[in-house]
Amino acid sequence: MKQALPDIPNELRLDRDLIFNTDPSRPLRLHLLTPRAVQELRPALVYIFGGAFRTGSKDNGIAPLLPFARPGYVCAAIEYRFSSEALFPAQVEDCKCAVRFLRHRATALGIDRDRISAWGPSPGGHLATMRGVTSGIAALEEDSGWAGTSSAVQAVCNWFGPTDFLRMNAAGSSQDHDAANSPESELLGAAIQSRPDLAAAANPISYIAASSAIPPFLVMHGDADPLVLFNQSELLVAALQAVTADVTFERIAGAGHGGPAFETPAVQQRVPAFFDTHLRHAVQP
Repeated sequence: MKQALPDIPNELRLDRDLIFNTDPSRPLRLHLLTPRAVQELRPALVYIFGGAFRTGSKDNGIAPLLPFARPGYVCAAIEYRFSSEALFPAQVEDCKCAVRFLRHRATALGIDRDRISAWGPSPGGHLATMRGVTSGIAALEEDSGWAGTSSAVQAVCNWFGPTDFLRMNAAGSSQDHDAANSPESELLGAAIQSRPDLAAAANPISYIAASSAIPPFLVMHGDADPLVLFNQSELLVAALQAVTADVTFERIAGAGHGGPAFETPAVQQRVPAFFDTHLRHAVQP
């Protein structure tokens, strides 16, 4: 669902609805927030909205990105195809295409091509995580533009994203994720338990052990989340720790699926602190 865009401070420029893919049958767009006064190349932050893989809008990313654009990040709020338009892995491919676009046009957009990151809540967290652990996976690199440009990111923040679809019901979710009309089943095009192969392909843990370059991760999840259970982040973090990846895990006590607990100053400050540590003060390899 779209929301009204917030007022944009004079020191920032908002370019709306830039097309980032080259497929004329379904143009994909992003909003770009750029600091006007900054001359040097800056780190970029890609925000991927949530909405059960079937609703939502890139407009929802502008407000969360404003605190990053003011200090000098170039910020992109991107869209991706809903599950009603295209099945997995289309959504991962779309997010990768957005990163390739930003990197391909980095100099013109004022972006340091070696400092691009991803952040998102719920499905956006899943897609940001998939973005972080699947660099170089040919099956997820559909040629929808900017071939030959890397889609790698140098830092990922995952807010309560699903990980292992097949284990969501077992943890006591208030939603029946195994049902044929669940968000995860609609994403895969079949009831998830009937297609464990597809569920495994959509599970970021499937790619971690074989990945040669996992960026730093910040994973934040409410331990009272009734929809995407806390175990989803526990599974992800355990897999990242098993390969000694740089991962910070923040358990938000008593928090549900987003909401006010994620809007407190303490939580809000953790995200910029993480990205500042890994992007603003050092170029990542």
